Amino acid sequence: MFGDYKRFKVTYTLIGLNILVYLFLILTTGETLEMSADILVAYGALYAPLVFMEGEWRRIAVAIFLHGGMIHLLMNMVSLFIVGRPSELFFTAKEYLMLYFLSGFAGAMASVYFHPDTVSIGASGAIFGIFGALFGYLLFAPNRAGEQKSALLKNFGIIVGLNLALGFGLPGIDMSAHIAGLLVGAIGGIVLARYPRYFLIFSAGIGSLIGVSFVYLSTLFANFA
Repeated sequence: MFGDYKRFKVTYTLIGLNILVYLFLILTTGETLEMSADILVAYGALYAPLVFMEGEWRRIAVAIFLHGGMIHLLMNMVSLFIVGRPSELFFTAKEYLMLYFLSGFAGAMASVYFHPDTVSIGASGAIFGIFGALFGYLLFAPNRAGEQKSALLKNFGIIVGLNLALGFGLPGIDMSAHIAGLLVGAIGGIVLARYPRYFLIFSAGIGSLIGVSFVYLSTLFANFA
């Protein structure tokens, strides 16, 4: 089992961190199955007025590790387990983490732009980014996945398609974060497949776009204050 952890340490570490954060919420709030919006906001959920009008920018990062309930946590961690392990076969730890957090931050920016009055939490945008990255990588790197390529593309395509369909069909799911994360990840995966030497430039570019989006949204909210 320890050998499995060493092989997929990034995925297991991210899963462990998300579980630890939820356990911390249980211990400090007394809630178990579901966390109320008030609790989530108090612990760092993404809420546009607090981010841009109160300067609580840390929420953009903290919210990625918060979940609204056990089912929400379970669904995201199972998804991360499914996509994260094979991703570590093709991406370095640095590439994986950069894709994960860039996708998560891009999803957060999309969420506060399209749903400024909504409390947003969860690792979905980041996880969709890893799905997109692996899908884009396998699609544009035909000789690097061997016989596994077709099966992986089919399985991940089905999983992403079902998640998107559920997201559009069920209320309360922020699809803007999912789609933004998916797009950032997919482009990153294609860059790693075809132009790996430019991945740092791609990452810097996405980081800059996120920064510009933050400044723009800050200005937008300041005008409404």
